[in-house]
Amino acid sequence: MIEKRLLQRFEDFKNAFMRLKEAFDIEIENEIIIDGIIQRFEFTFELAWKLMKDYLAYEGIEVNSPRSVIRAAYGNHLIDDGESWIDMLMDRNKTSHIYDKKLSLEIYNNIKDKHLKHLEDLKRKLEMIIERENK
Repeated sequence: MIEKRLLQRFEDFKNAFMRLKEAFDIEIENEIIIDGIIQRFEFTFELAWKLMKDYLAYEGIEVNSPRSVIRAAYGNHLIDDGESWIDMLMDRNKTSHIYDKKLSLEIYNNIKDKHLKHLEDLKRKLEMIIERENK
């Protein structure tokens, strides 16, 4: 049976992911929309790596930093593309230092074209695991 904390973290992640995904339904009229999407990405990514950390701990694997969590998640088949998750981490780290429109647009496009898919893959994978474990 999956632990309550892990289930709560998963629910938080799912909600954040859905909010990030729905943000792409809005027409980009100005930089504020892009900034909002990037902020939702930051929040969703933070929940994602902490969720993976909690799941790995549930499986008896103790890791702490986002990079080590990503490596362990890849090594334990929780995610399929470790390099893309490292790229996502790099973009997340860049968001703290966005001062120009070009970088904002680059990260926005990475979120839309790459990162969203990997976050959704994690959501699906954990939904299957939770369903299987709670039977």
